[in-house]
Amino acid sequence: MNAVIYRPKRIRTVAIPLALAIVVLFTVLSFGLTGNAGFENSKATFQRGDQAAMIGLGVLLGLGILAFCRPRVTADDKAVHVRNVIGGYDLPWEVVRAVRFDRNSAWAHLELHDDEQVAIHALQAVDKDYAVEGVRTLRGLHSAATGA
Repeated sequence: MNAVIYRPKRIRTVAIPLALAIVVLFTVLSFGLTGNAGFENSKATFQRGDQAAMIGLGVLLGLGILAFCRPRVTADDKAVHVRNVIGGYDLPWEVVRAVRFDRNSAWAHLELHDDEQVAIHALQAVDKDYAVEGVRTLRGLHSAATGA
């Protein structure tokens, strides 16, 4: 069977415009950094480097926001590969006991045989039917791989 890939949807519609808005805001603010640094008896003035630093800070904040678009889950008949905002897991289906999506949970989980849980940030509750479809697909792959 071909691999299936799921990524969060709603977070992308929020994070991408927000990241762009932050970069534009910091760029506009950087052009306001001119003249005296604001202290009464100070001879310090804003330089081009200060403006570039402000733009760079906006870019870094934008990239930080875009990190929330990073989660992805890829699964096939042999294994499941989970990539979250920070970190990831490559797990064969044999170590997975169940694919869970509890009613009040923000995202799906893989329940492992050693009583650990691995969060799947790619399947978020805010994505509703898309997340449910993803969980059902993962459950089907898990059942097929373990013979359950």
